[in-house]
Amino acid sequence: MSKTTLAATAITAVCLMALTACGGNATGSTATGEPIVVASVNALSGPVTFAEASQAAKAVFDKFNADGGLNGRPIQYEVLDDKSDPAAATGAARDAVGKGAVALVGSASLLDCEVNSKYYQQEGLVSVQGTGVDPYCFTTPNISPVNAGPYLDTQLTLTYGSEELGLKKICGLLEIAGSTRPAYQKAFDSWTKATGKDFAMLDDTVPYGAPDYTPYVVKAKEAGCDAIFSNGVEPDASGVLKAAEAQGMKDMTFLFLTSAYSEQFAQAAGFVGKGVYVPAEFAPYTVDGIAANEDWKALMEKNNIPLTSFGQGGYLAATHFLETLKSIQGDITHETVAAAFKAQTKPSENAMTGTPYLFGGGDSHSSNTAGWPITIRPGSSTWESAADDWVIAK
Repeated sequence: MSKTTLAATAITAVCLMALTACGGNATGSTATGEPIVVASVNALSGPVTFAEASQAAKAVFDKFNADGGLNGRPIQYEVLDDKSDPAAATGAARDAVGKGAVALVGSASLLDCEVNSKYYQQEGLVSVQGTGVDPYCFTTPNISPVNAGPYLDTQLTLTYGSEELGLKKICGLLEIAGSTRPAYQKAFDSWTKATGKDFAMLDDTVPYGAPDYTPYVVKAKEAGCDAIFSNGVEPDASGVLKAAEAQGMKDMTFLFLTSAYSEQFAQAAGFVGKGVYVPAEFAPYTVDGIAANEDWKALMEKNNIPLTSFGQGGYLAATHFLETLKSIQGDITHETVAAAFKAQTKPSENAMTGTPYLFGGGDSHSSNTAGWPITIRPGSSTWESAADDWVIAK
């Protein structure tokens, strides 16, 4: 699909998404009937936070409620903080069930899936994840993220770096949360199998939120690498760039994940070496002419929510949920909601993603397998498109 085709297709998608967000059954007045409880478990405090996902989902639900809800019934959205702590994540999931949630929608957490996936399955509760992070988000029956996730991101950015940018010696600075190491290794192995390339140096001892990344970038400098791959979230990616700048690493290229994609990051970057590259999991909102993002951007700006990929994920999760919710005949319960999602056989097309979304009845879910390469070039403070189309993981 060409860039022009993507933009044209997206115009139709925007109209469809707008109808979905409005609910289709709008009464023309704010919904005041019996609430339909929906929850999300998020890292809102702690070392790494993903606030925009639940904020975006709430904005979609607020708009849905203002337009009449589901036959007059509003969505009551319970946003729960797991504090990036296993005990708090366990408590948040049980709080969601205790509040009578019919589903989890728009969750974004480092460890929610790993800690709670078995509990969600036990309770018959589905989670349409806004930002899936840990491996259990993609390998368990009751959770289906709308994003590609850090492991496919890893494969995509490494492949783009070695095959499209021609980078010869890539050094890896890997941050590990929970049991994610094998999932990253699988992504590394997929890259190596497809390209025959491997890391010149890999350090998997890098902590999340390190106060100083100098010791790690110095290893890459001493190894003579021409690129650094880092899976760090936005603040950590900024830390890597600052440390590299202090070391005078002007000839280094940086390969990051979608978690570093925000306008704030680009504006604050200052130093990018020979360039920063990221595989955007959703249609890049910093690129002109992509109509698929227009409804989302308008809603975020109206609600003063920062434009980030996390916000795109939360928006899409809520949009997909409402589409399925409206298809349910009869009572709205966590059983009927789960049954509706698991009965899905037709993927939901949306121009904000390179591949369609499908929950379905499988034991694992990973329907988003695409990334759109974007870059911050030397001397620039904005993200630009680095390709004319989506790159699909093989």
